[in-house]
Amino acid sequence: MGFSKRFHLRQNIDALRIAFILEKEKRQASVGERLLMMQYSGFGGLKFVLNPIASETDIDQWRKTEQDLFAITQELHQLLKENSEDEKQYRRYVDSMKSSVLTAFYTPPQIIDSLSSELLESGLNIDKFLEPSAGIGSFIQSFSENQKARVTAYEKDLLTGKILKQLYPESSIRVNGFEEIPEKEQNSYDVIASNIPFGDMSVFDLSYSRSKDPAKVQAARSIHNYFFLKGADMLRDGGLLAFITSQGILNSPKNEPIRRALMENNNLVSAIRLPNNLFTEYAGTEVGSDLIILQKNTKKICPGGRENLFCETDIDTNNISVNSLFKKPTRIIHTDRKLDTDPYGQPAIIYTHKDGIEGIAKDLKRMLSEDFDKHLNLALYNGDRNNEPVIQIPVTSPVVKHVIIQQKPQPEPTPAIHRESPPELKQLSIFDLFENVGKPVMGVAPRQKRVQAKRQTAKKTAVQ
Repeated sequence: MGFSKRFHLRQNIDALRIAFILEKEKRQASVGERLLMMQYSGFGGLKFVLNPIASETDIDQWRKTEQDLFAITQELHQLLKENSEDEKQYRRYVDSMKSSVLTAFYTPPQIIDSLSSELLESGLNIDKFLEPSAGIGSFIQSFSENQKARVTAYEKDLLTGKILKQLYPESSIRVNGFEEIPEKEQNSYDVIASNIPFGDMSVFDLSYSRSKDPAKVQAARSIHNYFFLKGADMLRDGGLLAFITSQGILNSPKNEPIRRALMENNNLVSAIRLPNNLFTEYAGTEVGSDLIILQKNTKKICPGGRENLFCETDIDTNNISVNSLFKKPTRIIHTDRKLDTDPYGQPAIIYTHKDGIEGIAKDLKRMLSEDFDKHLNLALYNGDRNNEPVIQIPVTSPVVKHVIIQQKPQPEPTPAIHRESPPELKQLSIFDLFENVGKPVMGVAPRQKRVQAKRQTAKKTAVQ
């Protein structure tokens, strides 16, 4: 089904009306009200809501293709005015909508479920979960269903924040920017996951803009770079960061300092390029995006082979800058590709999936399963229980060896787990271009035994 602007705006108006009523009546939503509010999708792809609507003659300034949306847009603004204390608050709502129009492209739930379910099947117990750009709360819902985690969420948009508070009263919902997170919460979260905003918008965070670290100074100038470095700050050692972001993070040569800063204290678990039609049904737009998953490792010495590729970019045959991980399409979920232009008019390879969201989610789940088998370190994630740092030793040959250093003798040391799955001859096989980059130290129990093995008493393992 194609994206209907009228349909999405009607759902947004109905959801906001309910949120305003609940706020006035100081009560929680009924089941029916909750279901209606869950249809809210923000204003990404609905830029016309910012068009002039003060008088009937303003319709002449609208595009002819959108003039039939004039009346329903008037209804939206009337709702906001009726529920504003004064003109100043109404203007704040409109300004909040303006930001939402540029950045709010909500992720289809099936995509988030693929991520959260694979983490659960990999044996992760999540206690503290952070969503730094929550939107309507799809990540909160998915991770709450799959894990009994304590949730903290940030959402800067005032209107979206109202609905979010009503939908998730049991969570800590903070209606302000991620830059407002207290410094005391650094190094405390198990998992941080989101579809983060992107663009050249700067972030007011003096700890970054005035930092002696040049990467942090650069990150403060672009909101997507900021979210990655700030998110990594909030992770505890061994914790996971999973962000859906624009392709600019990995494709832009000028972002190499950001990528290298991330690889200093984080392991690369997964980097998957998503097709351009991912957001078509939810926001009526075709944008390129990536899913990047990192695992914090403060005892890491230096990046490995694939992590160096993560930092580098190349110019392809079409004179397009592409991250070195994606020089071959094995890391890109797609069924079709063509040379075209991106939303900014620049040359780009456009990838699409003929099976839509369901097909994308299915392929994503398979690729995540393979990546988690190879690169998710459960021992590192559970470091508070085994205290065994894993240090990567770089070598000049294509084979990278790993050793384990025990800080204190243990009567029954827990082995570090380096996951590896057997190769599959599929279109979306994993890391075909990085064969023989690394060699695991120890074997890993089959996938179906991981959760059981995590709970058993660890056996002594010789270090290779």
